[in-house]
Amino acid sequence: MSSPSLAAASNPAVDIVRDRADLRGRVLRWRAHGARIALVPTMGALHDGHLSLIDIARARADRVVVSIFVNPTQFAPGEDFDRYPRDEAGDLARLAERGVDLAWMPAVGDMYRPDAATTVHVDRLTEGLCGPWRPGHFDGMATVVAKLLIGCGADVAVFGEKDWQQLQVIRRMVTDLDIPVEIVGAPTSREPSGLARSSRNVYLDARERSAAEALNGVLHETAAAILAAAADDGDAVAGALTRGRARLTDLGYGRVEYLDLVDAETLAPLDRPPVPGRPARLLVAARLGSTRLIDNIPVEARTTA
Repeated sequence: MSSPSLAAASNPAVDIVRDRADLRGRVLRWRAHGARIALVPTMGALHDGHLSLIDIARARADRVVVSIFVNPTQFAPGEDFDRYPRDEAGDLARLAERGVDLAWMPAVGDMYRPDAATTVHVDRLTEGLCGPWRPGHFDGMATVVAKLLIGCGADVAVFGEKDWQQLQVIRRMVTDLDIPVEIVGAPTSREPSGLARSSRNVYLDARERSAAEALNGVLHETAAAILAAAADDGDAVAGALTRGRARLTDLGYGRVEYLDLVDAETLAPLDRPPVPGRPARLLVAARLGSTRLIDNIPVEARTTA
């Protein structure tokens, strides 16, 4: 049975499980009746972006499980684990409004045994972009996602494209470990200004938010300059990226960790404009005060008739 809580009492439409055995029992009963099951993994502090993932999951499955777990192993040293926004009652209210079937809210002790000796590491895809800036992050993320996918046994799991590198790492991991789940990437949910929705946006003050809202525009300006370059013009691509980084500095970003053009699947850096049939991605990570923002957009060459 689900563990009782005050939040559960105020949100009777949302069943809560905190124990993995309870979760597996519920999923097995659903599966016995032929239900297709979707999982939406989150760290809570739910916003409209998370709700859009739930809507996609609902369209692809009969039952939807949303996990809420602030995973300590994916926070690099000095990052914001202790102050990461948490709002259990608010999250459960949002899940109730969306008709979610089950909220899986495990404790750290249920997710990680005290004597655990196994970590999931995905090579190559984690070497660039966020990898050097967040040591240990992708190992912690891949390990917890593997545990969530295996623990739930879902048929489909939905992740946002805002974390593009994370999405590619998860896809590679699922393929390599033969985890029987379909991974669905959901388009980045944005505020009217174009700012990608993120639980960390609450950290931004008024001045920082203005600069944050310009980030997506810089991506689109940079992508347009790249696509306007000749197919063999590496100097134009490098110049567009340099101007984009300079623009972010002018907007008040304290540190631009990267603004890179990469192959959309392999994440290999590209020094030439993308060619038709081989999509690229433009990714950025930059800091405003204490807030680290990431975003990305597709960069695809048009096929000429």
